[in-house]
Amino acid sequence: MGRYLLRRLAFLLVSLALASVVLFALLRMLPGDPANALTSVGAGPEQIAAARHSIGSDKPLPEQFVHWIGQLASGDLGTSFVSSLPVGPEIASRLNVTVPLTLAAFVLAVLIAVPVGFVAAHRRRTWYGALLNGVSQLGIAVPVFWLGMILIAVFALNAGWLPAGGFPQDGWSQPAEAIRSLALPVITIALVMSASLIRYVRSASLDVLGSDYLRTARAMGSSFGQAMWRHGLRNASVPVISILGIELASTLLGAVVVESVYALPGLGSLLATGIAQHDYPVIQGVLFVSTLAVLIIGFAADFAQRIIDPRLRGRLSGGAR
Repeated sequence: MGRYLLRRLAFLLVSLALASVVLFALLRMLPGDPANALTSVGAGPEQIAAARHSIGSDKPLPEQFVHWIGQLASGDLGTSFVSSLPVGPEIASRLNVTVPLTLAAFVLAVLIAVPVGFVAAHRRRTWYGALLNGVSQLGIAVPVFWLGMILIAVFALNAGWLPAGGFPQDGWSQPAEAIRSLALPVITIALVMSASLIRYVRSASLDVLGSDYLRTARAMGSSFGQAMWRHGLRNASVPVISILGIELASTLLGAVVVESVYALPGLGSLLATGIAQHDYPVIQGVLFVSTLAVLIIGFAADFAQRIIDPRLRGRLSGGAR
């Protein structure tokens, strides 16, 4: 186990290093000059050169890269070109919106997908089993921004039950208002995510329901519920866990769309603003933090699979020897 953790940690560090190189290179290949965001329209060459010097974009690219890596090594994500504020605290404040939004949507999606997916598999020959499968297939094709606008029209504009967008200025110091502001975004993400998860839960459940070990357990006197709890649940959860990790990571990365629809001051809106202003430190900081989160989620999913599945634990022990 110790060697496995060291290998995964080494893989995470190497992946972060490669991601930082690719991220830095791609940003510098994009058209546009970040100095233009600091100067007025019609600025002369001298003003533009002074702006480039103030933000360091006139230095050679290798020197800029080494400077950025040095900042990362010390836990500093840099300073915004536009606002001159540290990027790290700004990202931390935006995570107060993005992280609760992502986690709440993820939990709700799992609570929907697991029972619905199992019922769709167990009752696949009934009309409602076919209906659940069809609805999940339809839900996959629904764009998240379109569903968000529909929910805003129904529950915010027409019914007036929930706010159409925004977030309390005082943040989580007003928990009731903060929860109301995130309700529709959470439902939007959860419905789209659960439609995809239902398919995977249904597929994993079908494999378990048709397995020999489940039939053997039933033949030895176990009820269907007992057989599923003792033998089926663990085997069905192994492939689903990897999908859950992917879905959680994609939801975190795709929050920019939902945050734009609901005008939420989260990580996605910060990234969109940074791109519009060619604010390299903001873009690099947001994407670096997002990459780190995706790698950690992938590690957690892989580790959970090895804890649950004895066969994977056996491979792990064999590799350790």
